[in-house]
Amino acid sequence: MFPPSPSLQQIQFADQKQEFNKRPTKIGRRSLSRSISQSSTDSYSSAASYTDSSDDETSPRDKQQKNSKGSSDFCIKNIKQTDFGRREIEIAEQEMPALMALRKRAQGEKPLAGAKVVGCTHITAQTAVLIETLTALGAQCRWAACNIYSTQNEVAAALAERGLSVFAWKGESEDDFWWCIDRCVNLEGWQPKMILDDGGDLTHWIYKKYPNMFKKIKGIVEESVTGVHRLYQLSKAGKLCVPAMNVNDSVTKQKFDNLYCCRESILDGLKRTTDVMFGGKQAVVCGYGEVGKGCSAALKAMGAIVYVTEIDPICALQACMDGFRLVKLSEVIRQVDIVITCTGNKNVVVRENLDRMKNGCIVCNMGHSNTEIDVASLRTPELTWERVRSQVDHVIWPDGKRIVLLAEGRLLNLSCSTVPTFVLSITATTQALALIELYNAPEGRYKQDVYLLPKKMGNMHEYIFLGHFLDEYLSEEQAKYLGLNKNGPFKPNYYR
Repeated sequence: MFPPSPSLQQIQFADQKQEFNKRPTKIGRRSLSRSISQSSTDSYSSAASYTDSSDDETSPRDKQQKNSKGSSDFCIKNIKQTDFGRREIEIAEQEMPALMALRKRAQGEKPLAGAKVVGCTHITAQTAVLIETLTALGAQCRWAACNIYSTQNEVAAALAERGLSVFAWKGESEDDFWWCIDRCVNLEGWQPKMILDDGGDLTHWIYKKYPNMFKKIKGIVEESVTGVHRLYQLSKAGKLCVPAMNVNDSVTKQKFDNLYCCRESILDGLKRTTDVMFGGKQAVVCGYGEVGKGCSAALKAMGAIVYVTEIDPICALQACMDGFRLVKLSEVIRQVDIVITCTGNKNVVVRENLDRMKNGCIVCNMGHSNTEIDVASLRTPELTWERVRSQVDHVIWPDGKRIVLLAEGRLLNLSCSTVPTFVLSITATTQALALIELYNAPEGRYKQDVYLLPKKMGNMHEYIFLGHFLDEYLSEEQAKYLGLNKNGPFKPNYYR
């Protein structure tokens, strides 16, 4: 037997070493910048995209970009990513049967012809299918992102290439966020007629900067808890200028998007960012609405010990009936491994709670707004922020204790992972139907108030893609017995 040839081993090692030394110039610099402790004011974004080109540090606001048709009415990260984005949109279309069926059915009628729609939502492959459906139905659209971390840059590029005015990129600053919304709204000669909002920021901006626009706006469609709450506040104060449709509380969103979407995406977001194993971990879920129900069920199914905090007695009782231990946050904050907020409120987890957390506790938010975790209280001189990876920060106390903060307290699933496309098809179709209803409603049907989507329209898209699974319609005798129309809807308007 002969020993392994040293010359061969040396040659292989030398080649590997030489190859390794070729690469670090660009990649090494980025890795180093993430490993060094940085203050909370560092300009490097935790949302840095790994798919972008080498001009990552150049703000899209400083770039001059045009699509293949010569249009420059957009502001995105990189128009060259359009092919990649188009493939993602095509994949999403396959999982959004209701929305695609609505597009096919209604594009001949053009129910949104002449509708100038300004939108502020997450810009992902799924919302791109919605935007392109609205365009196919006759609408003219201008769009911004409702979250500074959730934009898929390649999808924004694909939309811009199709001639859509999109102003968004992943990792915007707060100033960029409002600048993008303003660019959507403030275009000479362009007066929006409809608003599609997610969180209420777009509606707030128009009220604040361009209140006269509401004289010609026909309605608002809002899909989030936070945004709907703002609309009800305006209505109560007598300041709501136009009719608004509350999509968030429609059965189709509450029973599907809020519950099933979060049930799947909470695990995806936590796994991608922390690689945590859930079995045996102790987690507290703050809030047991539909989002909290989905998160709690997912963690329980993976073997975690789940506690729930809740102020609503009905939701609290539901948590108990579902087998979860109802607690006050202060009772378990020292022992839990994971803290998840799902309330849509503000200051749910405050500095006092953060100070008492155990070393290594993972803290994240599944509500729409970034106000649930008091992140601002962590930006103090005695605490050190350390970037671990995209969307993951260690916040380190003077004694060495550290917590793992995800997405800087913003929405975990859309900031750090993706969401199930099929479920989003239901919400997106509801949004499209709400826009059609408000835009085509005869004068006087809707006053300056907040409305739920009529039950008959809310059920419509379920038939579009579930019709061949459903039982036959009621017989005349059965319908008469129940006091219902044989073709539905089969639930009263108050059903939730």
